[in-house]
Amino acid sequence: MHYKNFFKSELKNLKEQGLYRDFRNIDRPIKSFPNADESFKNKEREVEVWCSNDYLNMSQHPEVVNEIVKTLLEYGSGSGGTRNISGTSTYHTELEKKLANVHNKEAALVFASAYTANQSTLWTLGKKIKDIEIFSDELNHASLIQGIKNSGAKCHIFKHNDIDHLEQLLKESNVDNPKLIVFESLYSMEGIRSPIVKIVELAKKYNCMTYLDEVHSVGLYGEEGKGIAVEMGVEDKIDIINGTLAKAYGQMGGYIAASSEIIDYIRSFAPGFIFTTSICPSIAAGAAKAIDIVSLAEQLRIRIKENAALIRENLDSLAIPYLDTNSHIVAVLINDPFLCKKVSKDLIDDHGIYAQPIFYPTVPKGLERLRITVTPKHRKEHIEKMIKALDTVWSKNNLPRKNINKVTANI
Repeated sequence: MHYKNFFKSELKNLKEQGLYRDFRNIDRPIKSFPNADESFKNKEREVEVWCSNDYLNMSQHPEVVNEIVKTLLEYGSGSGGTRNISGTSTYHTELEKKLANVHNKEAALVFASAYTANQSTLWTLGKKIKDIEIFSDELNHASLIQGIKNSGAKCHIFKHNDIDHLEQLLKESNVDNPKLIVFESLYSMEGIRSPIVKIVELAKKYNCMTYLDEVHSVGLYGEEGKGIAVEMGVEDKIDIINGTLAKAYGQMGGYIAASSEIIDYIRSFAPGFIFTTSICPSIAAGAAKAIDIVSLAEQLRIRIKENAALIRENLDSLAIPYLDTNSHIVAVLINDPFLCKKVSKDLIDDHGIYAQPIFYPTVPKGLERLRITVTPKHRKEHIEKMIKALDTVWSKNNLPRKNINKVTANI
């Protein structure tokens, strides 16, 4: 086999489909956000960032940064090993206590990333629980899908947020087999919530465990930013909650929160936890500080929702189609990979607005979009500039302005 030709051919096919990903260097100086320094193909300029997952700007919060620097200077840059072999510090255990408290659970377990937490936990459950059947929403994140798939467990895919279809699949399953329902509280590429209460009711009816990904809701919804499960009052009915340190908390790493028995089981059997170097003590310290700040940051949560509502109001006035939700995520629909990349390129090249194009495999083919994420640091003048630029680029590319902005499509 000519390996070089294989790789060349695969990349060529990717580009021909409009699915090749270009990385732009985005440097975010403290105190400048949402402005950042962008460099791409030897060109440098200042841009406004409209696609960051640093939802509450905690990565640049002075108290968080100071905590990281203080810990870094005292304990160095690395953890020294896996959690089992010298890589557990006071900072790790204290962080896990705080995370358990966030979700009103007995315990929590920190992983190198939320992707690893999902993949490794679901692999372990699917592999170790005999005859388990897993029920997974069709729009679940890749980390959830990979964990289930790699486990080899029997998996049923239910239509997105379709309670009737989920119940039909549950009825058809073996009544004696263990069951696990896997879903997200807020689907990140749509900004759409799941019917958590109804899913929990079904789980009780059919004796299922539940696994909820709260990555895009923790810090932003519920009392003290504890997430949508807490907001809906059902966190005690969710067996395992997955979250991240890399979005509302502005750091890196992921975790699960559950009963002490489940956490101890995953700690003891999950390869993605056992064989991975633990996160740096300084990052754990920064995340713990961010949790404290975010728990009191109700004004930031209010501001981000007000900003998202203002964006939707402006999109309505221009008849630019988007998925109609009340979340902090605004998905502007383009539905063509080449046009999606072109719109993104025109926005940054002509207007200094950085909104990354989203296409397959992140979203299904034919449902390409710009995923706009606003933060509390985006002011009214930033929003006005972005909307004006989007309006201009929309016209330049002759994109349709149909009255379909109230889209709640099954996607």
